[in-house]
Amino acid sequence: QVQLVESGGGSVQAGGSLRLSCSASGNTGSRNVMGWFRQAPGKEREEVARIYTLTGRPVYADSVKGRFTISRDSAKNMVYLQMNSLKPEDTAMYYCAAWTSSLTIATSGVWGQGTQVTVSS
Repeated sequence: QVQLVESGGGSVQAGGSLRLSCSASGNTGSRNVMGWFRQAPGKEREEVARIYTLTGRPVYADSVKGRFTISRDSAKNMVYLQMNSLKPEDTAMYYCAAWTSSLTIATSGVWGQGTQVTVSS
C-alpha cells in the first residue's frame, strides 16, 4: 500500500518562504490527485492546493493563490508545495494526501503524517 511522508516544515517569520515535500512510496493505484491540506487548532481542515498527477494541472485555494505553487516530479513520485510570502494565518499542520478524483477523499485517500508550519509576525 502507498505511504506518504511529508517534510520541509518549520518556523519562519512573516514574508518568508518554505518548501514542503511529499514522498510517495508503494503503488498509488488509481489515485490521480495529490494535494496539500492544512489544519490549525480550532479550525476546520482546509484544502490548500491539489495537482492532477498525470497532467500537472494545479488548483489552489483562494487564500493562497499567487503565493503558493504546487508541483510534482512524477519520476521521483514526489509532490512539492512552494510557499512564499507566508503570513501568520498560514500557521497550521500541513498534510499531504493522494486520492482518486472520482471518489471522495474519505473513501480513497491516503494521508501523510503531517508537518508543522509556523509563521510568526
